[in-house]
Order: sequence, then C-alpha cells, then structure tokens
Amino acid sequence: MPRSLPPHPPPPDTMSNASSPVIAASCSRSWSVSEDSLRRYVTYASERCIQELLSASESSRAGGGDGWKVLAFQNGVEISKRSAGSLHVFRSRWLLRSVTPQQFIVVATAIDAAKQWDPDLVEAKHIKDLNDNLSIIGLRFGDSSKPLFKKREFIVYERRETLDDGTLVVAVASLPKEIAAGLQPKNNKAIRGLLLQSGWVVEKLEDDSCMVTYVVQLDPAGWLPKCFVNRLNTKLVMIIENLKKLAETCPMEKKM
Repeated sequence: MPRSLPPHPPPPDTMSNASSPVIAASCSRSWSVSEDSLRRYVTYASERCIQELLSASESSRAGGGDGWKVLAFQNGVEISKRSAGSLHVFRSRWLLRSVTPQQFIVVATAIDAAKQWDPDLVEAKHIKDLNDNLSIIGLRFGDSSKPLFKKREFIVYERRETLDDGTLVVAVASLPKEIAAGLQPKNNKAIRGLLLQSGWVVEKLEDDSCMVTYVVQLDPAGWLPKCFVNRLNTKLVMIIENLKKLAETCPMEKKM
C-alpha cells in the first residue's frame, strides 16, 4: 500500500480580494496574514508536497509508465525528469553507502539546501515554528548571487515527517508572494514568491546506508523562461553530492 499522510481540508484561497481572512492589503500595499490562515495554508500545502515526494520516490521501481524519463544512471545515482504540462520536475536518486538516514537528515534542511542553490546566501533565519515539525524560514541572497536569486528574499516552509516504516521525509517549498510579504511587511519589495517546490525521501538500507530521493520543481508558477528553468533544475537536483559530504562529517548514532 502506498505510504501517505492523513487527508487535510483544502487551504484558503490565497488570491482572493482584500476582505479575505487570509490576506489584507491597504492602498499602500502593506500586506498582513493571520496566524490561523498561515497555518492552514502551509499545513495543506506541505501535506500535498509530501504526498508528491512519496509518489516520486516509489515510482519507476516496477518499470515505466509513470511519466518519469531516466536521463542518466551512473555509480548508484539516477537522474530523471517528468513533464508537467510545459514545466518539468526533476528527480535524483542516490545510494549513499556508509551514511545513515539519521546522518543525512541532519543536513536535509532548507538552509543547508539554500547554501547549495547559491553560495551567496547572506542571511537565513527561522521566522516562526507552526508546530514541532513545521517551520517558516527566511532566505536572503546577496549581490553576487545568480540572477534568479540576486538581492532577493524567499520565505519557505520546512516540514519534516517520520513514517511508520522509518522513512524520513522533508518538504521545502517557497510561499506565494502574497503570504510571504505578509510575514515580512517591511521588506516585501525584495520578496519573491513561488521559487520552488522540493524535498527529500530518506530510506534506511542495510549496513548503515540509505537511499535518498530528491525532487525539485523550480518556478512552479511558470513565470520564467523554460530553457533557463530546466538548465538550473538539472544543477539543483545534484546538490545531494555536497550534502552527502556534509552528512559524512556528522557523528553516526551508536546502535543499541
């Protein structure tokens, strides 16, 4: 049976008018967002993201027919792509030998990933915790960043789940601008929404090793040139290589 989380009510309409309980804006475009609306939106969006991550991690293991096209397979690393309309979702699978799930999950974070997206990450801060496994994080990039990130700020959620079979799942995705600007009203001119949807599925193997599936969809709203997005997607999906090196420096838990 496919692994899943329990269903959750749909999120509020984040694109509704100014009288919406989700977002209010004055004539000066000063946004605000209520705590309850933020929690409902992020809870639903992160649950949907986790379901998509689990589906991607399970697909293609019994053969084709699920839309994923393998682009490369070498040294235990598989790179695949799936079309979603005019957009593409990229996936990489890594067999990490001598790296436990507990070691890798330490570096499977929004902040560690952002450092791999672009090295000129000048600020990373926790804005708030919505519960024990769901956080809102601000990421700000500097003048030396790539054009997509240059002098921009992104507000992302990070949700971490442990399934009954021990599989670890981390979902990281940026919030829509209307919600992100409500959390940082003084800096909303630099905020950009809907940068990406991404995450990891970490499965335990024998001999203190693990299988890591990383999925990333850059620019899910489809605002950027497709050739630019797909080229950057292929680079982002490879960040596991550097995260693996970081994980190897983490102490391995002793077995009981």
